[in-house]
Amino acid sequence: MIISWIYWVIVVLVILLVVRCLYEEKSLREQLVAAMVLIPLVLRALFIK
Repeated sequence: MIISWIYWVIVVLVILLVVRCLYEEKSLREQLVAAMVLIPLVLRALFIK
């Protein structure tokens, strides 16, 4: 149980870093890459595999 909470916290922290990178990036290509990375991370945070 505690391991799943730790896993969730790590995933949420990574999501926050990717979102920050998404908004700070000027290149449209890099923004698209960050958005593609963000999709599976959000699904993992919602425990959807």
